Amino acid sequence: MSFQKSVPAKDLHAYERPYWMRNIVAVAGVDEAGRGPLAGPVVAAAVVFEPGTLIPFVDDSKQLTEKRREQAFTAISHCAVSIGIGVVNHDIIDRINILQASMLAMNKAIADLAVQPQQLLVDGNFFRHERIPVENIVHGDALSHSIAAASIVAKVTRDAMMRDFDAQFPQYGFAKHKGYGTADHVAAIQRYGLSEIHRRTFRIPEMKTVKIVSTGL
Repeated sequence: MSFQKSVPAKDLHAYERPYWMRNIVAVAGVDEAGRGPLAGPVVAAAVVFEPGTLIPFVDDSKQLTEKRREQAFTAISHCAVSIGIGVVNHDIIDRINILQASMLAMNKAIADLAVQPQQLLVDGNFFRHERIPVENIVHGDALSHSIAAASIVAKVTRDAMMRDFDAQFPQYGFAKHKGYGTADHVAAIQRYGLSEIHRRTFRIPEMKTVKIVSTGL
């Protein structure tokens, strides 16, 4: 008879706990959504919980179904001490590049918090802040409860924005692909040209036209 070795559950407080133990209670997880798409904004979120708060199904937003993300978003909204959102639109992305735009969105999200964070836990390895200490964590959205929550809030918020854009530009299918470079999206660009919310500095495969589509709004 063979036995399968049990896999320990992830400790999603492993990064927050050392700060809580030092009475640094306002720890904000920070993450963004929308660095890779060809259209739409980049959206960042910052989330602060009371020490010890754990929502069981909060995880890296990419590992959750859309329905599960929406459920997690609702739970986070009810449980969090504060949530901040930062949005940087396509025109700013084109002007300053996506890396700088992502950092700007994160700074906007942190500034939008109703509480002043004492410590930031940020997904990735590049973020800096002028006043608040930062711990950058590669794959932090899978390792930290606070960052995972931020990844969910950012993703759900951006997806809702892309559904609104779909109503303005229905020919592109933004509600389905959320601006990412799927085959259907690229085909729509080749047929209709670029909309007002497309990122001009992003390489679009086999782009054959630069016609600009406007809603007149």
